[in-house]
Amino acid sequence: MKIRVTKDFNFEMGHALDHHDGKCKHLHGHTYHLSVTIAGTPKGSSKESDSGMVMDFSDLKKIVHSEIIDKYDHSLVLHKNSSYLTNAEHWPHKERLYLKDFQPTCENLLHEFVQHLIPHFTEDIELVKVKLKETTTSYAEWLKSDQG
Repeated sequence: MKIRVTKDFNFEMGHALDHHDGKCKHLHGHTYHLSVTIAGTPKGSSKESDSGMVMDFSDLKKIVHSEIIDKYDHSLVLHKNSSYLTNAEHWPHKERLYLKDFQPTCENLLHEFVQHLIPHFTEDIELVKVKLKETTTSYAEWLKSDQG
């Protein structure tokens, strides 16, 4: 019997969408809400500390924190050719600046996050859904079932 379990995370991150026609072209930030869902069969051995679990939530938390939250919380993400980088050499906290080959939209960020998470899971415990909410009403969602 397969069971799906989900853990939710929150982090703060800024970005700007160069050449966008709307307000998102300006530097701004969001409180992002990330949901990570895995699926597997709960472990049956009663002698293990994770008996009855697909994965201990604390183990899932460690993976997501090391791959995403610890890196991106309170950071700024821009396209590597962003017009905001004109004076970047004078920025005081460049260690929290991430320059990407892509426009840092919710969709593209979600795709990158999924690519960082996938290697941590196996056939026994699968990454099946990742949802990134940029606002309370807007989000992007990745489903393993959509990947073919």
